[in-house]
Amino acid sequence: MPRDYYEVLGLERSATLQEIKSAYRKLAVRHHPDRNPGDRAAEEKFKEAAEAYAVLSDAGKRQRYDRFGHQATQTGGGGFDPTIFADFSDILGDVFGFGDVFGGRAGGRRRRAGADLRYDLRIPFEDAAFGVEPKLRIPRLERCDVCGGSGARPGTGPTACRTCGGRGQVQYSQGFFSVARTCPQCRGAGSVIHDPCGECRGRGRRERQRSIQVRVPAGVDTGSRLRLPGEGEHGRQGGPPGDLYVVIEVEPHERFARRGADVLSSVGIGFPQAVLGCTVEVETLHGTSELEVPPATVHGSTFMLRSEGIPRLDGRGRGHHVVEVRLDVPAPRDLSEDELEHLRALAELGDGGGTIREERGLFNRVKDLFSGPEAETGPAEDGAGKAQRGSEA
Repeated sequence: MPRDYYEVLGLERSATLQEIKSAYRKLAVRHHPDRNPGDRAAEEKFKEAAEAYAVLSDAGKRQRYDRFGHQATQTGGGGFDPTIFADFSDILGDVFGFGDVFGGRAGGRRRRAGADLRYDLRIPFEDAAFGVEPKLRIPRLERCDVCGGSGARPGTGPTACRTCGGRGQVQYSQGFFSVARTCPQCRGAGSVIHDPCGECRGRGRRERQRSIQVRVPAGVDTGSRLRLPGEGEHGRQGGPPGDLYVVIEVEPHERFARRGADVLSSVGIGFPQAVLGCTVEVETLHGTSELEVPPATVHGSTFMLRSEGIPRLDGRGRGHHVVEVRLDVPAPRDLSEDELEHLRALAELGDGGGTIREERGLFNRVKDLFSGPEAETGPAEDGAGKAQRGSEA
């Protein structure tokens, strides 16, 4: 007496169709004869699982089975119903070749698309920010112009493979069913060329250099990938071409760094400017902008110039330019004697060069010290055309 179908698949009688499909697929892959050559027990379990699935996956058959048991699943001759393989392609797809054997698709000379190609494009920082349209030379396999991709000499053509009868596959019996494999004679083409084309030597394709102009949009970054449909290699036997993927690598910049759509740079100021505040010119991708540095700015402070960065790929404006203020401390040998005297005087204001005291009058005294004509570096007045300093990052 055959085992209960629900028991075979390890399911409850309330199992859903999706649970039935999932359970069957696992068992079919585990017990497939290709994975268990010569194992009769595995072959029987594979057959048993297939039979259980064929009944339980069909609503009508399952209803009759639930009411009448195995009696309802027998064919007129009392044997195993061969139609259980009708939906192998739905469950197993092309695993082990079932899609071609039981799904009704002939192997034949199917027109397969050509291979996709990859091109690594290295571009300067500015080109990534503003976009560029370079010309690329792509080596690829293209359809032979002489034979039109058939591989046969003009005036002749391929003939059907006698081994597989033009299907591209041959069937081998394994127990109670047949398994399809690629034909060893035509290697799946389904045809054989007896008089090959002299230009491509029967391959149907030749390698050529193709010149392509690529539009790289503004805002790309390292790792960005551009897809050009139909610019890959041509398929065999007249098949459509694949795609070309251009992968971007952005060269580093000598002054700028990048964080998404934001540009990063630094600017150096002296100690008097850091204490009193100043206006500095900042070079951006879009020209020179003025940045107001407030008094008492410390080393490493960051400020933002809004919309002075890189265009966003989604078209939603531009990023910002983030400026880090760097405090430049000169070496004593680089200062004049007069400048050194000023520094000594400043040190004396800070308790004789020792620990600096935090007192209310210190800032004003420092300001007076550097207010002479030669050291005047206070903040410039606002005027038309000056860029507004953004909020501190």
